[in-house]
Amino acid sequence: MSLPTSPLRHEDFTVAWICALPVEMAAAEALLDERLPDLPAQPHDNNTYTFGVCYGHRVVIASLPSGVYGTNSAAVIATEVRIRFPSLRFGLMVGVGGGVRDAGVQLGDVVVSKPTREYGGVIQYDYGKAIDGGEWEHTGMLNKPPTVLLTAISRLQAAHLQKPSQVSELVSKVLAMNPSMAATFGHPRSSEDALSEGTTSLEQPCGIYYGLIASGNKVVKDGKLRDKIAKKYGILCFEMEAAGLMDNFPCLVIRGICDYADTHKKKDWQGYASLTAAAYAKELLAVIPRHSVLETPTATLSLDCKCTWYIVVGFIVWGLTNCGTRADW
Repeated sequence: MSLPTSPLRHEDFTVAWICALPVEMAAAEALLDERLPDLPAQPHDNNTYTFGVCYGHRVVIASLPSGVYGTNSAAVIATEVRIRFPSLRFGLMVGVGGGVRDAGVQLGDVVVSKPTREYGGVIQYDYGKAIDGGEWEHTGMLNKPPTVLLTAISRLQAAHLQKPSQVSELVSKVLAMNPSMAATFGHPRSSEDALSEGTTSLEQPCGIYYGLIASGNKVVKDGKLRDKIAKKYGILCFEMEAAGLMDNFPCLVIRGICDYADTHKKKDWQGYASLTAAAYAKELLAVIPRHSVLETPTATLSLDCKCTWYIVVGFIVWGLTNCGTRADW
């Protein structure tokens, strides 16, 4: 007879997987290695969660309330999840986004946020100030992903130089094991990709792109606006939630491309793109050792340290500004 196992607690989960749409949450659940029992609801917590295991990591999947989108809503759920699950080390924001044509990103491909010298991987393009001449100047910089995730990205990039990504293979396995998902999550056979001639090839492997993701509170459906912002900052993808997470939760953003952020915006590719993004998230977790996660500061501690650093720097700047020169002391 097997020994009874201790009941799971909120403190037992180390990875948060955050989604905005039901289709994204369904894709996430399908990629779990094991589904765990629900935990008792905590007081004043109106969120619903899915608990599971992925490559040895205990994962909590959380979704924004139905019909509620944008950076502010994402910030709220990120804060709530971080408080409810005190052992979380990092989060993965996984879902769909609009690709940039000129970057070569195609429908079904995956874009992953990666820092540059100027930005942390995500730019809140609608945050800034109006300047002379009617121009809009972006201000501020969001946090970059934690080291444990950036290291995992490097490992995957190196692995993919030797052999293809497992994303397409994982997608095929999920659909084979869950035939009822094919109607929503299967490759849109009749949809045409404006970047290619004719219908997108079913044999074409999923492309993985790393770079800057633009985030804002409004859906971008304007090709000219998309291209203007993309050209200015080197954007690969547009979406609506990531900017709300980056300063409230140490995380990485993973987006499956479901449209091109223009007037031709449709939902035909949402299911398939949700699944490719979730498959990449699973492949990423596969290369992160469990001990590396446990050695990473908790999300709350990580943010507290950043806040302390900002306060110290602020006092130093204030002192240099208001205390005069050394000769005045």
